[in-house]
Amino acid sequence: MRTNRPRKPERPNVHPEHVTDLIRRRRTIKPKCFSDQSIDDAIVNQILENATWAPTHGMTQPWHFSVFVGSARQRLADFLAATYKQITTPETFKPNKYEGMSRNAMLAPVVIVVGMKRQVSEKIAELDELLAVACAVQNMHLTATAFGLGGFWSTNVAATSPAMASFVGLSAKDRALGLFYLGYPASEWPAGNRDAMDQKVQWFDQ
Repeated sequence: MRTNRPRKPERPNVHPEHVTDLIRRRRTIKPKCFSDQSIDDAIVNQILENATWAPTHGMTQPWHFSVFVGSARQRLADFLAATYKQITTPETFKPNKYEGMSRNAMLAPVVIVVGMKRQVSEKIAELDELLAVACAVQNMHLTATAFGLGGFWSTNVAATSPAMASFVGLSAKDRALGLFYLGYPASEWPAGNRDAMDQKVQWFDQ
């Protein structure tokens, strides 16, 4: 008698060396180093779609993205500068940071405000939700790299303020987790380096 046995799941058709190369080529590239080349909306959509495939405890999918392009970037830049000035003291205010917030959003063709929407029941710990969003941003960064795009996750005080959360329509229990700038590098892709792995890893076998 023939029985239907469960099929073994197929191994993903992805070469490990390709994944390794992508991960090791990812770079933080700041807006001042972007060219003025525009980014196709389809690429941005794929970057965001891949973000949503990050691990998420309890399937809460807590990420929330607000995309600023075109003239909306100026509105974002003005808001960042005004917010920074408002929430800093004369002792902590830094003119160069203020100028950067007034300028950076206009140097990147796409700026994404990264947010975390809190689960209504709050059953899942906030830390789990924050880590899920961080994984989503890494997916964004890796996908951007595959398209030859540089990315920069900025977590300055204005970008992570309650005012920013309100600015993009998040509620009081939600969090603004910074800005993700996207752009094509104006020069050669930068080299990278890391400390030796044995300085960061320890093994336990008993």
